Amino acid sequence: MKTLEQIVAQHRDDWAARSLAQQQLEIENNEAVAKLYGLEDEVPSHVPLERVSLTNNSAFRWPNKTPAERDALFTQSAINDLISYAVGCMFGRYSLDQPGLILADQGATLQDYLDKVPSPTYMPDADNVIPIVEGDWFEDDIVERFRQFLRVAFGEQYFEENLRFVNEALGVKNLRDYFVKSFYKDHVQRYKYRPIYWLFSSPKGSFNALIYLHRYTPSTASTVLNEYLRELQAKLKASLEHAERSNNAKEADRLRKILLELDGYEHDVLYPLASQNIAIDLDDGVKANYPKFGAALKKVRGLEASDG
Repeated sequence: MKTLEQIVAQHRDDWAARSLAQQQLEIENNEAVAKLYGLEDEVPSHVPLERVSLTNNSAFRWPNKTPAERDALFTQSAINDLISYAVGCMFGRYSLDQPGLILADQGATLQDYLDKVPSPTYMPDADNVIPIVEGDWFEDDIVERFRQFLRVAFGEQYFEENLRFVNEALGVKNLRDYFVKSFYKDHVQRYKYRPIYWLFSSPKGSFNALIYLHRYTPSTASTVLNEYLRELQAKLKASLEHAERSNNAKEADRLRKILLELDGYEHDVLYPLASQNIAIDLDDGVKANYPKFGAALKKVRGLEASDG
C-alpha cells in the first residue's frame, strides 16, 4: 500500500500526462483544419497548456501560478476532495466498499445502507449527527471519524505520515482547525450554496453539529439538542467547576462565556425548533427547506429565511 502523498503525486502526474496528451490532440486538430483551408502560414496552431480546459489540468485551473504553486494547489484540492468523500462515507452517502451513491433518497436510514453494504469496512454514523467543536469533547466527532477513515482507507502503517501530509496540504497545524474553521465553508462552495450537509451552529460557533440532508427526520433537531448540545453543556459545566476549584480565573471566564452562548442557543433557538418536529420535502429543494430552521443552522448566503 502506498502513502497518501505517493497516491496524490501519482494522481497529479496522471492528470499532467492527460493534459499534455489533450494539448497535442488540439494542436494536431488545429494543424489539420489549417491545412484543409490552406492557412498553415496564417493561423497559429499551437495551443497553450493553460487553455486546455480539463478539470484537473493545473495549468488551466491556475494559469498565473508557477509550476510549484500549481503542484501545491493541486495537492490541496485533492485533499479537499478526499475529505468531502470521507464525510460522505461518514454519513453513508458513499462507501469504501462500493462505487457510486449509496444513500441519496429522502429519509434514508442506516438499515438501508446495511441492506446495500452488509459488512462495511467503515461504518457510517448511527444517528446522522456528527459534532464539530473545538476540543476533544466527543469520542465520535468529525476529527476522530476522519482519523478512523484514514486508517481504514490507507492503512494503519502509514497513518501518522498520512495525517501529517493532510495537515501540510491544508496548511493547518491540526485537523480540528480545518474542520472547525473551514470545512463547512468549503462544502457550501462545493455545492454552489445548496449544501447537502447542514450545520447546526450556535451564534459564535462554539457548538456545531453536521447532519446529512437525505437522512434527516423530524426528530433530528431533538437528537442534536439532547444528545449533543446538552452533552457539551454538561461537560463544559464540569470543566467550569474544576477551573473554579483550581482558581483558574481566565479559563473559568472563557467557559462561562461559552456556556452563556450555548444556553441562549438552546433556550431561544434549538429547543423551540426541536419541539416543532419539522418535516421537509427534498423535492422542494434546499432553498425552500433550509430557511425553515432559521438561526439554528449556519447562515448561508442566499438561504436566509427572507428568501424562503
